[in-house]
Amino acid sequence: MDEMERRTITVELRVVAPALGKKSPTITGYAAKFNTLSSPMPIIREGKKIGTFREQLLPGCFAAALGTSDPRCLINHDPNLILGRKSSGTLRLVEDEIGLRFENDPPKTSYSTDIQDSMTRGDVNQCSFGFNVAEGGDSYVKDPNVAGGYIRSINNVEKLFDVSPVTYPAYDDTNCAVRSIVGKLQDEEEKVAKAIKQEEEDEIQRNNNFKRRQLELAEISV
Repeated sequence: MDEMERRTITVELRVVAPALGKKSPTITGYAAKFNTLSSPMPIIREGKKIGTFREQLLPGCFAAALGTSDPRCLINHDPNLILGRKSSGTLRLVEDEIGLRFENDPPKTSYSTDIQDSMTRGDVNQCSFGFNVAEGGDSYVKDPNVAGGYIRSINNVEKLFDVSPVTYPAYDDTNCAVRSIVGKLQDEEEKVAKAIKQEEEDEIQRNNNFKRRQLELAEISV
C-alpha cells in the first residue's frame, strides 16, 4: 500500500528531566504497542457500514521501516511543529518486547515548551504514528467474537513517516485498511458466486447426463 495511514493510542508519555551534563529534557513514550487489539473501526462500502475491524501490530513489524525510514517527531502530525528527526539524532526509535519506543530531544522553541507543559500536566497522553504497509504486509481473518467483524494483523510496515504526541485522536485514517478489507470481501463474494454458478452448471450437466442415459436405456429395451 502506498498511502499513509495514521493510528493513535493512549500511552504513557513522559518529559524526563535533563540528565547530568544535558541542558534540555527528553520526551519518551511508545508510539505503538504490539499484540493489542484496537477499538472496532467501521468498514464502509458504498456509503453503508457493512461491518467492523480491529487491528493489531505484530512484533517485528517495524524492523524494515526503521532501517530505511527517516521519521520525524511532530506535534499533531504538523510538519511546522517539529520536535526531532531520526537522521539528526534528535529522535531515537527502537522496537522492544512492548512495541515501538521513542526518545526525543526537543528543541528550545515556544511550541516545544508548550507541549512539554501539557504532557507534564497530563493534558496530552496520546501518541500517533504515520505509516504505510508493505505489499502483503497485513492479513485478515474473521473476528470470532464479532458478527461481521474482521481482525487485521500488520506484520510488515514499509515506511514510518512520523511519531506525534497528539491532543486528540482525530487522525485515525483507516481508508487504506478498509479498501483492503472490502477487496477481500469482494474476492470472497466472487468466489462464492463462482462456486454457486459452477454448482448450477454441474447440476444441469448431471440432469442432462441422466436424461441421456434414460433415453439410451429406453432404446435398448425396445
